[in-house]
This record gives sequence, structure tokens and C-alpha cells, in this order.
Amino acid sequence: MAFSSGSGKGPMADINVTPLVDVMLVLLIIFMITAPMLTHKVKIDLPQPNPNVVQPENPPEPVRLKIDQSGALYWNDTPVDELGLKAQLAVIGGLGDPAKQPEVQINADDGVAYEHVARVLADAKSYGLTKIGFTEGQ
Repeated sequence: MAFSSGSGKGPMADINVTPLVDVMLVLLIIFMITAPMLTHKVKIDLPQPNPNVVQPENPPEPVRLKIDQSGALYWNDTPVDELGLKAQLAVIGGLGDPAKQPEVQINADDGVAYEHVARVLADAKSYGLTKIGFTEGQ
């Protein structure tokens, strides 16, 4: 051995750092290659507002639809069954112009089964509602 201390007895106590340096150099090269890709800017062509579209001066009041844990529905804090909900959605959907339709704000409790929310969303879509939002809280 070229670096032996002469005695040759017992294990060598020095740590071989060559593999560690090799791994660190490889990692450094990888980071040097990938770092410019992370800062690369992506051009996005966002839609611009159309000045010809007239926003309604008095937008309709949003409808609050609450779904509790048992799946019971409340239309503006008034209990409603599924047929009543469909009738209300048909009235809103019958307004035609989406600008005249009020937004339906759905507030589902944390423990509600997703099937209840999915059923309400499917009904709203079937009646042509386009303004549907989700709220959190009371």
C-alpha cells in the first residue's frame, strides 16, 4: 500500500472520502443543470376582458344552498326537499341569460357524503346553471 504507516497491523482508521466527493460532484452537476429549468418563465396568453360586454349594474343576490351532514338541503336557510330544489333550479335556469342568473353558493358540511353534493351539481348542470360556487362556514 502506498499510504500505509509501515506497521500494517490492524485496520486503517482513516475514512476514504473519495466516493463521498464523487457523489457530491455528481449532485452539484445535477443541481447546476436543473436550477435554470426551475426559473424558466412560461409565457401564458391570458384572456383579456372584453370591453363590449356590459356587466349588469345590479347583479342578482346569490342563492345560498346548504347541505348538512344528513344530506338535508336548505335554500336560503329554508328547508327544501329534492323536488323543491329541482323546481327552484328550473326557475333560475329558466331565466335564460347567464348574466341574469344568480350565483348558487353551495355550503356543504364537512361530514356530508359526496353523493349529495354530486347530485346537487348534476341537477344544477341539467338546468343550465353556470354560476356555481362553494362557500365555507355557517
